[in-house]
Amino acid sequence: MTTPTTPSGARPIASDRIERAPASAYPGGRPPGPPGAPKQLRTTDVKRLNRDWRRRTDRRLALILDSVAQPFNVGSVVRTAAALGARKLWLCGNTPDLTTGSVGKTALGTSRFVEAVREPSPAAAAKAAAGDGFRVVAVELASGALPLFEAPLDGDICLAIGNEDHGCSPTLLAAAGAVAYIPQPSRVGSLNVAVAAGIAMAEVRRREWHPGG
Repeated sequence: MTTPTTPSGARPIASDRIERAPASAYPGGRPPGPPGAPKQLRTTDVKRLNRDWRRRTDRRLALILDSVAQPFNVGSVVRTAAALGARKLWLCGNTPDLTTGSVGKTALGTSRFVEAVREPSPAAAAKAAAGDGFRVVAVELASGALPLFEAPLDGDICLAIGNEDHGCSPTLLAAAGAVAYIPQPSRVGSLNVAVAAGIAMAEVRRREWHPGG
């Protein structure tokens, strides 16, 4: 068999290309994996799985957003909050409303699953949350803060999340019942605020689902 020639300097074109069926030929639009390999769940299976975890979840989860200024960050927090069953958000300082276009674009319609309360003062929001039976835990690199895995996250929890640059305001830290930080073993100084909020929310749920674990 002769090898196809190409212009000078170009890589040869393989003459034994494997012809693949179009994605539309496979159920779900993807070719099947090896026998016994994990398969992505279908939409109905995902809904069934979510219902199962919803039955295991009793504790309330809420958030205070203290001047989280970037709409895309707010939208990302909202989407994660809705996914993990948080029902209430206090929007403080210059945190944009959930109706802001960029917030909704990132939240992908999940804003309808959470109740948003506009409260200019983060300290007043913390007081309102405590009055509603929540333990307010600020997520911040601050003196006296506990590693997240040691923080008191039992019961109904309201996580306080601060501004992208300045973090939680001093009045919010003073009003919080506890302060926790996310350990970082690298030289990176901080996390994206939406990522930090997601880690903290997931830890709250993990404590509920696996107490003592």
